[in-house]
Amino acid sequence: MALHFLKCHGGIYVYNATRRNFLQHSALFWAGLSVPGLASAQSQSQSQADNGRITQLFNFGWKFAAGELPDAGAVAFDDSGWRKLDLPHDFQFEQPWDKSAGEARGFKAMGTGWYRKSFKADPAWKGKKVLLDFEGLMLYGDVWLNGRKLADIDYGYLGAEVDVSAALNYDGDNVVAVRASTGGSKQSRWYTGGGLFRDVHLVVKEPIAIARHGVFISTPVVSEQGAEVAIRIDLDGISNKQLDVLIRAVIFGPDGARIAETLTAAPKGIRLAVVNAPLQAMQVAAPKLWSCEAPNLYRAEITLIQDGKVLDQVNEQFGIRTVEFTKETGFHLNGRKVFLQGISNHHDLGALGAAVYDRAIERLFIQLKAFGFNHVRTSHNPYSKSFMRLADKHGILIVDELADKWSEDESWPGQQPFSRLWYKIVPDWIKRDRNHPSVIMWSLGNELQMREDFGGFPTSDWGVTTYKLLDTLVKRYDTTRKTTVAMFPSRANAAVRGTPEFNVLIPPELSLVTEVASYNYQFPSYQTYLQHAPHLIIYQSEAATSTLTGAYYGMDKAKMVGLAYWGAVEYWGESNGWPKKGWNFSFFSHALEPYPQAYLVKAAFSDEPLVRIGVVDGAGEMVEWNDVQVGKMSVSSHWNRPQGSQQALFTYTNADEVELLVNGKSLGRQPNPRGEPLRRNIIYWKGIAYGDGGSVTAVAYTGGREVARHELRTTGKAVALKLETETTQWRADGMDLQYLKIRLVDKSGQVVPLGEDELKLEVSGAARLLALDDGNHSTDALYTGTSIRMHNGFAMAILRSGREPGTVTVKVTAAGVKGGAVALKTVR
Repeated sequence: MALHFLKCHGGIYVYNATRRNFLQHSALFWAGLSVPGLASAQSQSQSQADNGRITQLFNFGWKFAAGELPDAGAVAFDDSGWRKLDLPHDFQFEQPWDKSAGEARGFKAMGTGWYRKSFKADPAWKGKKVLLDFEGLMLYGDVWLNGRKLADIDYGYLGAEVDVSAALNYDGDNVVAVRASTGGSKQSRWYTGGGLFRDVHLVVKEPIAIARHGVFISTPVVSEQGAEVAIRIDLDGISNKQLDVLIRAVIFGPDGARIAETLTAAPKGIRLAVVNAPLQAMQVAAPKLWSCEAPNLYRAEITLIQDGKVLDQVNEQFGIRTVEFTKETGFHLNGRKVFLQGISNHHDLGALGAAVYDRAIERLFIQLKAFGFNHVRTSHNPYSKSFMRLADKHGILIVDELADKWSEDESWPGQQPFSRLWYKIVPDWIKRDRNHPSVIMWSLGNELQMREDFGGFPTSDWGVTTYKLLDTLVKRYDTTRKTTVAMFPSRANAAVRGTPEFNVLIPPELSLVTEVASYNYQFPSYQTYLQHAPHLIIYQSEAATSTLTGAYYGMDKAKMVGLAYWGAVEYWGESNGWPKKGWNFSFFSHALEPYPQAYLVKAAFSDEPLVRIGVVDGAGEMVEWNDVQVGKMSVSSHWNRPQGSQQALFTYTNADEVELLVNGKSLGRQPNPRGEPLRRNIIYWKGIAYGDGGSVTAVAYTGGREVARHELRTTGKAVALKLETETTQWRADGMDLQYLKIRLVDKSGQVVPLGEDELKLEVSGAARLLALDDGNHSTDALYTGTSIRMHNGFAMAILRSGREPGTVTVKVTAAGVKGGAVALKTVR
């Protein structure tokens, strides 16, 4: 046994190098050197309480009922008839589509839902803090335990930690009840969902413990040779006390190896409710930097020790990287210029509504990266913890946004006005997300100059004073990132199209003081903005998909930060009219199926040689949105067209030129119009004789050499269903999802693109059917049943694993075609 002595406040501590723990000298004789070693928090052999803290996923075994239910928070309330379910859950998405409910909120009525759950309290919890950590509650709500109202959750995008210690019953059942409200119809401009839509955790910890989101890790010095890691800890339970508490920090590398550690005495006698403790800086030699291409992640294990006893332990993931914004060159990651190629969307996840599942987020990131995207702006609210964690894992750069408007009620989704909550929610938000290397900038609001009252406090300066207050508070908790606000209208004095001032290209007042100037749309104005204010660092926080890649090529990429395409993935709400249930001027369907225009974006974002055919179905539609024309020409990638018709099509390519062949006959070559930003990579072909069908082929050439080709073939009649799974490792944790795509195929196995067959599904075994999806954003179907009509030859089943491993059988049938079946497994 190797023992080393260390002098700290409160006495001599002994470090046991074999067991890797510290004991106070006076305690050694009483303990007989038998105190167990401090195992890693990741250790499979470690019991839940070995690290001083119990954290349990509290998602399972809830009951739910819709509607306003008086006294539903009471212990004796009869919930025997309530529906049983597991979280996460979006009760609003299950409601019927309602044309009278309004297009902004996705044609779903506003309402209330109640959740209840019973659990036993372990007598070992006595004397400890017992907490329920609600990660999110849409739109806001209230929490009861055993009939006592304990908390209001006022801003549901950030949730709350609720201390239930004093209300626990150790002699019987405990009943937690939660009321969730979608708020008023004007409290949001898009579909939000309703209910306990994110994870809930039960946390049990000592009175002296690390506070919620109480670890801050930064890397103030980074080079190829070494990095300095600085850690600060927020502590509960030591306010105004003279206690000998040690804080041990250990850093583990991306490979799991232990690479650095330090031991620091906690401060004493600090008269603050939460005590902040800076730890001694640690050095990491030859760090593996976090980047989009190589998202290397480190782990910090933080342990509190008193008298040789572990009081608390938490683990935080972080990355070592540098971020820099300059007016000369835009954004740099690790000293290298990176242009943000991103999306601005809302948080819903297709057929799941707003309910948050890791697998749904991960498949979004995988699809985005496959098409060259590297960035997401979380418009217009904080997304889930898992969204940030998975962005870290997949190398996605995040502009993290707090809110839409800083208003008292309209377009503000809080249970209380913004003016009463801002100083509470900003610290919660920053502390929650500041350790994520993926987060590169804080966005404090969106489109505030639409009306003066949207700009926060009534200081008559278009929100400038409010921004400065918020920015000051942000920097109280994180000085490593810049702040911004997304701007619309895009002119000073809130000038919009149709007013004389709109033609005077003076940027909005607030954008002149934000650290990064973020503008929604209006990229042709940016060079004039710079003439007015040369100090601006410009980011296109929303780009119109209708401009296709014009918004990308129309920016000065060498000097500016990047762009985020608005609604690049279809989302619910903000429809421009029934029967559309949401925004669909997009590059991807809500099922993440790419439209042809997605390949045009890929051609711009990626160096991979590419060509793709998009056949024009019709003129599509255009509407005005934020002073710009938005919409989408109707284009699809199939060659099942009317006999004898004339067709027009596009070829999207990043090659020099494209040759088009119909049934093997060349129709000639056309060059890529690279000199025209609004037409670059787009080649138009018209008057193509379809005849009896066959094939149309696009061949791309660069330097006279073929580099890519794409072919569409006319298919035969649908004869069978083809089933295709997405996930090979399906975890039996009760939370993991399996996506099963279902398509029609002809006798040669080609996908038939136009079928509308009615499908019926049977699922048995160690999983259940969570949702069915038709990929149709104008659907009238609810996604909660066991049957659905295909849309354009496509449907998708989403399965949720059980908590025990086993086999899962899925059978799919449709009239007139051969059905399909698949056998799957869930594993530990």
